Amino acid sequence: MTEARHFDYELDQRFKAIWWPLGVRSGQGVTIDDDRLTARYGPFTLNTPLENVVGGHITEHYRWYTAIGIRLSFADDGLTFGTSTRRGVCIHFADKVGGVIPGKSHSALTVTVADCAGLIEAIGDDTPT
Repeated sequence: MTEARHFDYELDQRFKAIWWPLGVRSGQGVTIDDDRLTARYGPFTLNTPLENVVGGHITEHYRWYTAIGIRLSFADDGLTFGTSTRRGVCIHFADKVGGVIPGKSHSALTVTVADCAGLIEAIGDDTPT
């Protein structure tokens, strides 16, 4: 068994009034172990087998009102766990993942972690373009 890798959220203090009441704290983020990816955002947790992760890509320069907090995408079925507008990783799943918001499943999760390149390396960047 290899050691789990953890990627903390980048906690932009300008938006603390939004993410703090949601229960987001230092030390939360995305954890990858031998067989699972777990993203924690306050009381919300998304879990999926690592084999369900098919890749990801870095996105940047978000508008605060589309990136901060827990957000559903209006364009697709994506979910965001956001703490910063600077950049994040959009993680893609082979099979939709539910369990975060009742009645909703997601083919992607965007997370605003501090080490985006490290998270991409950990999950692989083989998302089709």
